[in-house]
Amino acid sequence: MPARRRRLAIVTLVLFAAYATASRAQDAAARAKDAYARAIELESRGNSPAALSLLWEAAGLAPRDPDIQNRLGEALDRMGALDAAVDAYRQAVSERPDFRKAVNNLVLTLVKSGKGPEAVERARAFLAQAPDDADRHFTLGLAQSEQDIGQAIASFRRALELDPRHSLARYNLALVLKRADRMPEAVATLQRAIEIEPRAEAYYTLGVIYWQQGDLDRAARALAAAVAAKAEYADAHYTLGAVLAARRDWAGAAVSLRRALALRPDLTGAHDTLARVLQRSGDDAGARAHFAEAERLRRRAQLEQEASVLTALGTQKLETGDLTGALDQFRRATAALEAYAPAHYQMGRALERLGQTAASRAAFARAAELNPNLVSPRDTPSPK
Repeated sequence: MPARRRRLAIVTLVLFAAYATASRAQDAAARAKDAYARAIELESRGNSPAALSLLWEAAGLAPRDPDIQNRLGEALDRMGALDAAVDAYRQAVSERPDFRKAVNNLVLTLVKSGKGPEAVERARAFLAQAPDDADRHFTLGLAQSEQDIGQAIASFRRALELDPRHSLARYNLALVLKRADRMPEAVATLQRAIEIEPRAEAYYTLGVIYWQQGDLDRAARALAAAVAAKAEYADAHYTLGAVLAARRDWAGAAVSLRRALALRPDLTGAHDTLARVLQRSGDDAGARAHFAEAERLRRRAQLEQEASVLTALGTQKLETGDLTGALDQFRRATAALEAYAPAHYQMGRALERLGQTAASRAAFARAAELNPNLVSPRDTPSPK
């Protein structure tokens, strides 16, 4: 072959390889975008397990997308997989250092996972970039809340000096004052927060303080205001029911507790409290049913927590290419709770990569049987 034709052939091959690589990257990005959009939709419908699996998939396809990583971190945080959530948030912040929401999420999750000093260090570095930013003082206050209450109070107050209408800073200041047992200041701070912005959470915390102080009437009024401000606030309905039960208002307590359970059937404490209320009302059969449901939920929550953590560990191994290690974690997850759909779904992905097609299809089929939104990636419609 003449040298000129040989050079042309090489150039053609290089261009073809570059085109193929770019095409694969575009396809991965499109699939990641589609999985991310479907995950958000599923989260909005309350289908968190299916959403989490799709977020894992999206993150694997687009590991440098900060929005996907932050959303994945939030999903992992909710299920208690804090170390995995921290990794996702760190990736999001690494890709977009000024990503305020991801920084806040990272700081809070570091605190929850016992890494308070790192949380404070990151928050201080974030603040140093803009020392007069109220939101960044607020973030620092959140980091300091588990390390030094005095410094946290100072940071929240500095945020309020810069922005007196910063409702979250005022609300979290009240929470820290409450933890410091400075109840009059906490109550005054919450009342001021409510004057500026009547948030349901502020009413709720105020009601809890009054309840702890034994002022059941004020507690009931504050909690009633919380559910009036946010009708879907299950915890507020539950706590109102508990306060009404303490007042021996059995009928009112039952109404609030049933409303809480209509919103959140998995509220174990609400089942326990309603059972006691029904006992007092003479409904022994109803009480037994709710005591039994509370015990079932406690056991289910323990198993689901175990399965979810094992699935998260397995998915991390899957994304780093440790297919055998990932498969072992998924099998342990299904042994803990066979009906945990995300473990079957991720097992299907691992088996597919291992070339075990029949077993992969069986795992995907079981996932879809348990949760119809978890379909095999090959069965997912291509993005338009």
